[in-house]
Amino acid sequence: MEKNKTTDLSYWRLNKKASLSAPVPMLPPGDKASVSVIIPCYNYGHFLQQCVNSVLAQKNVQVEIIIVDDKSTDDSAQVAEQLAIQDRRITLILHPKNAGHVVTFNTGLAAATGEFIVRLDADDLLTPGSLERAVALFRHFPTVGLVYGHPRHFTTPEPPVANETVRGWSVWSGVDWVTERCRAGVNVITTPEAVVRSDVFRSVGGLDTRLKFAQDMEMWLRTATCSDVGRVDGPDQAFHRDHAASMSATSGSGRLLDLKERLNVFDILFSGLGSQLPNAVELHNEARRALASEALVSAYAAYDRGRAPSADINEFIQFAIESLAEAHTLPQWRALRRRQFVGPHLAPYVPPFTASVLWRRYNAWKSYRKWERTGLW
Repeated sequence: MEKNKTTDLSYWRLNKKASLSAPVPMLPPGDKASVSVIIPCYNYGHFLQQCVNSVLAQKNVQVEIIIVDDKSTDDSAQVAEQLAIQDRRITLILHPKNAGHVVTFNTGLAAATGEFIVRLDADDLLTPGSLERAVALFRHFPTVGLVYGHPRHFTTPEPPVANETVRGWSVWSGVDWVTERCRAGVNVITTPEAVVRSDVFRSVGGLDTRLKFAQDMEMWLRTATCSDVGRVDGPDQAFHRDHAASMSATSGSGRLLDLKERLNVFDILFSGLGSQLPNAVELHNEARRALASEALVSAYAAYDRGRAPSADINEFIQFAIESLAEAHTLPQWRALRRRQFVGPHLAPYVPPFTASVLWRRYNAWKSYRKWERTGLW
């Protein structure tokens, strides 16, 4: 009988990626994997019940919920205490003083006993069956240390109906996944849709306290340096709530600040476990090149939209130079120089520049659609 090439690991490593179309293997009957779901909470008491319920509703896995309250000033601790009284699967840890979301998660990680780990912010939710689908992929590919999927964003009080149709699985070698992230320079995992083997998590350490708000991105990359990466294709694996008080909305992560934080992510990665990867120097330079190019695009896009006089053009240019010494050799640099030559007042009316606005919008839409479908950018 011919081998199933999609599940033969030697074939997979030779061809860099395995794709397994539905129907994919299910979790074996009686395989009750233990999953620790760590819920850092700060002033999200009004979301906590809904968040916890989404975990308790998970089927065919044994869940351990660890709520870590970071000295909330609302009723979060009281809500969490009542939840813990009602269900023995819930453990509450109270911080004596506010320590921030990174330390809060690391506190929960130290207490976790499950075979797999999920970080679930108290304003987010898991979708029905998401943990069972992730564990099934882990069981089928023992070298995979990180599994993610599609995060469904929502703004309504109640989440939408989740898509539970599995189209298939994708698996990458960790090196290839990191390489792809260096090429694009962007994060592709929101957070609640990711599940990590606990032994892998502990081998690479918890979230890095040196980063301000991109610790998750660095963690996924660090995890991929020592394990392979899988994705459940098709269904929504988690619900991410978008609201005015969310950390993503209040972190002050403007475009330039976001670029600087991602640069720190790659610098920290390649000063640690990333330095052990094949072609680590080239990968680090590739990531810096991607970020420098993105900064220059932001600079010349301001000319195209008539915002150059008020935009921080020089700061984007300076960032590009600091990221990549040869930034002046990039095509994006030449595109910026052409607009600077024309000037900020005429640039929005030059047909080639106007056309580039439409082209960037199309490429952004195409990249987003690719991410929705494949989990890559």
